[in-house]
Amino acid sequence: MKNSLKPKYDMRFLFSCLFLVSFFNVFAQEDVKTEVKPAVKIDSLYREDQFYLSVTYNLLTQIPQGLKQNKFSAGLSGGFLRDMPINKKRTIAIAAGLGLSYQNYYQNLTVLETPSGALAYAVSDYNDIKSNRYRQYLVDLPIEFRWRNSTYESYKFWRVYGGVKLSYVLSNKSVLDDGERKYKITNNPDINKFQYSIYLATGFNTWNLYVNYGLNTLFKKDLKTTSGQSIDVQTLNAGLIFYIL
Repeated sequence: MKNSLKPKYDMRFLFSCLFLVSFFNVFAQEDVKTEVKPAVKIDSLYREDQFYLSVTYNLLTQIPQGLKQNKFSAGLSGGFLRDMPINKKRTIAIAAGLGLSYQNYYQNLTVLETPSGALAYAVSDYNDIKSNRYRQYLVDLPIEFRWRNSTYESYKFWRVYGGVKLSYVLSNKSVLDDGERKYKITNNPDINKFQYSIYLATGFNTWNLYVNYGLNTLFKKDLKTTSGQSIDVQTLNAGLIFYIL
């Protein structure tokens, strides 16, 4: 009786061993394989080529006595800068670019054309005029020296950019409204066609403070008002500049 049961137990033991071997084999095949990601090539020779856009509040300096500004005199400029690093870490660079600017000034320096065709300038009382503004459109050539603590792994960094901007006035216009009629002077020949300035931009990432100061006068030299005051006004633009890669 005992001998007849032994083959059955032997067969059960054999099947149990085969089942365990199969289970461990399947478990071993289901081990999670480490995902191999393709290597990303990092460009250590990066450049900070950027588009820029500035928004400013415009002021006039070196003004004749009695000249004042009212309302909000706004300025806009935009363009592209080509970055040229000059050190191994690429934290110091020189950049040059091309851009366009719009500048608007609300003030009480009025311009009128005399019967002879000459232009006459006067510092008018605001009680005598409704509004008076001067605006100009320029093409800009900025050249700047750059310092930043950037790396090729991060696009967020501190910067200090300063330089010189050479500008050419494409067109200009003065509009005087005395409440009864408007007087317009287009492409005033007394405006300096070539204007140059120094500027500074500093900040973190996209947001940066911006100041631009005109080195030469807005009007040509030896220009005077009807009261004999020299018109040696210069421009000062302060606001924000945004850099976009």
